[in-house]
Formats: sequence, structure tokens, C-alpha cells
Amino acid sequence: MLELLATLWQLRQRERWPHQQLEAHQVEALRRLREYAYARSPFYQKFHRGLTDRPLAELPVLTKAMVMEHFDELVTDRAVRLAEVRGHLASFKEGQRYLNRYWVNATSGSSGHPGVFLFDRSEWTTILASFARAHEWAGVSVSLTHRMKMASVASTTPWHMSAQVGATLRSWWMPALRLAASEPLPEIVRQLNAWQPEMLVAYASMARILADEQLAGRLQIRPHLVFTSSEVLTEETRRRVEAAWGHPPFNQYAATETAEMAAECAAGRRLHLFEDLLIVEVVDEQDRPVPPGVYGARVLVTTLFSRTQPLIRYELHDSIRLATETCPCGLPFAVVEGVQGREEDTLSLPASAGGRVAIQPLVFSRVLDIIPASGWQVVQEADDGLTVLVSGVRDGLADQTIVARLREALTAHGALVPRVTVQRVVAIPKTAAGKAPLIRSNRSSAASPPAMPDPEPTGWHP
Repeated sequence: MLELLATLWQLRQRERWPHQQLEAHQVEALRRLREYAYARSPFYQKFHRGLTDRPLAELPVLTKAMVMEHFDELVTDRAVRLAEVRGHLASFKEGQRYLNRYWVNATSGSSGHPGVFLFDRSEWTTILASFARAHEWAGVSVSLTHRMKMASVASTTPWHMSAQVGATLRSWWMPALRLAASEPLPEIVRQLNAWQPEMLVAYASMARILADEQLAGRLQIRPHLVFTSSEVLTEETRRRVEAAWGHPPFNQYAATETAEMAAECAAGRRLHLFEDLLIVEVVDEQDRPVPPGVYGARVLVTTLFSRTQPLIRYELHDSIRLATETCPCGLPFAVVEGVQGREEDTLSLPASAGGRVAIQPLVFSRVLDIIPASGWQVVQEADDGLTVLVSGVRDGLADQTIVARLREALTAHGALVPRVTVQRVVAIPKTAAGKAPLIRSNRSSAASPPAMPDPEPTGWHP
């Protein structure tokens, strides 16, 4: 705990830096990271051969598939072996560390390549401090004397980042109830009512569902703070959370590989990148930088504090847009103005002018997020047809209205509109981790098909 507080104190000092000092810190931290990787990682000795003196933007991109293919050569501890790490995960119990010194996180593999990522004590402490920073920005007092009950409705799979961070922080200082988002909703509501959390952390889709439960009177909690993460936070979800609990949620942007990447400030309610811990490059399909105000195709992240498993220009399939203006809060960190989902969330449809056109998730959310329903999901079928799943529809909304609005939006974006079908379901199907993504695809290029929903029974009402 003392080590965490000391690291958090360091992060607080950096928040007061002028931008020039932040840039100088990034340059020096990157130099140390590269020196460490070149001295101890056989992979980087080959991957960056002839490039060790070149600027960051000229280095090759590192993918998750490459990390896993060259795992044993990439890590800087020669005692680490991927086969052993996987064996550790297969018999993993909460609190166990690989070789008694490494925390191990694993991704779900939703992009086709499950990833495994190791952190030593110093790295893990920095990760915890990054989450604590986000909480401080929202108004949580992080100290040895302040106690706050927390509830998390996300993944409880022990090797997921959210579960590991929660397990590490759970203590007298932050007593925590950790619920799986995949549990039946009535059971989640029952346990939250019994626990009465002061702070609620949830996937964005789950926060929306819980807000509806609160507004319906079934959930009766009074959290002072609500945090969302792991999914795109839409404006309608933000509005419903505020209607349910009297204040809008604080959004976070994190990844298993890099931990907390950005969080909202209290003053401007804008998402600030943690640029003292990371270098984030927003790039197009050819990995060329895109200017602020423009959505990129993906993000390249360099984790400045990573040593066990250095990540230099690591590819994340997220489409984000940096702001063109600074935030009035005074933080020196760049602002993420928009997050429209992962690269895999962008659907490819036949174009009216020939060929195909990319349809971003925001095209669908602008239409579907305002309909009177508790949830929605767009599924692209193998023949390019679209199935729109909706749950908890209210106010007599007709399926034809949804179809007409979507057809109009798709036409405006140059698509040759395919067959669009509306299917009413009891609940939006979730992934194994309990997430309810807004966009899914059944086309052959998709990583995995969506789970099939349970049909809504006749006469069902929210």
C-alpha cells in the first residue's frame, strides 16, 4: 500500500507539469525503455536491427500475434516460458503469481489472437496507481484513512485485468463486491441492493442496464460515483446513468496490455491520455499519423514503464479521435475527443457507387441509441444482411420505424442498403466476459460468431 501511494504521489506531480516538461519526460523514458529492451530482449535486438537510433515513428509496428509468436524471445527474463505461463493460467488461483513474482493478464482473444502479458511488482504498482489516478480525478480520496465500498460488475475471470486489479485493491481500504456481468440480472440487482456500494464500476452496457433497473425501482442503490470502461460509452447511456443516480458516469479507457490509458477529469469531463506512462499514436490504415479532429483506424501504444514484456508501437484495434483544443482543467495531457469502437466494430457493406464502404459504429449508435429501448446490437450476417437486436422496447415503437431510420442513415453514408431485420429479444447476448458489444459480425472475416439470443416471449414487457 505504501509503495502504491508513493507511485501515486509521483503521478500527481506530473499532472502539474507544463507540456514541455511532459515531452522531455517522454523522450527520456522512451530512451531508457529502448536501451533496456535492446540489452535484454533477443526479439527486439532482431526486430529493431539497424533502427536502434531511429525515431519512434520509423520503428515497425508490433502486433499481438507477433508478441505471442515470439513470446519467449521478447520477454526480458530468460526464465520465462510461454508454455509455463499458459500452464500457470490453466491452474490459476486468485493471488498466485507466476514464478512467485509476475502478475499475468490474458486477453479474451476477441480479435483472433489471445494475448498473455506479464508485469513485475514495480510495473503492477504503476498499473494500480494509474487506476487510482482515475479515481482521484473523479473525487475519490486515495489514502490510508479513507474507506469506500466499491462494487464491480464486469469480468470475474481471474486472469482478466479488471479482476486482478480488483483482487489486489480489495482490502479494508476498499472493500469490494465483484460480480460477473454474465450473471442473471435479478441476482446482480439483489447483491447490489444488499451491498449498497458507494462506488459502482461497470461495463458501459451494464451501466445502462443497471440505470434502467434503478429507474424502474428494482435496483435501489445510491453510489456517489459511477465508472464505465471496456466499451464505448454512448451519450444515451451517459444520460440514463445521470437520470438514475444524479450524476453522469466517469469514463475510463483501458486495455489488458497497457492498463489504464485515459480517464475523465472532473472539471472538463474530458478523457485525458496518461501521456506520462504511455506514448499514443493515432494512425490510419497505413500506420501514418492522423491529425487531431480525425478518427484513426487504430492506435499504436508504447508503454513507457514496461520492462518485463516491453511494448513498443504495439497495435490496438481502437478507433479514436484526439481533440483539437485543450481542456480547461489545466492537465498537460492530450484529450481523446471520441472513441467509436474497435477496428473490428466497423462493418463493410456494398457501396452504392460500387465496391464496399466502411460503416463506423457511430452511424448505428446515432440512430439506435435514441430509441426507447434498454439495449440494442447490430449483427451483420454472412450475406451482408443486418439483424438489429433490441431489448426492452417501450412506447410502442414499430420495427418499421427502426428499419426506415437505419436505411436512411446507411444511404446517407453511401451504402447499398442490405436487408435489415429487427428482432426483439429478452436481453442482448453477451460475450463470455459479460460484455454486450454494440456491433457483431457473422461474415467469414469475423473473429467469432455472436452468441444466439433467447427470443422474446410473446407479450413480454420491460
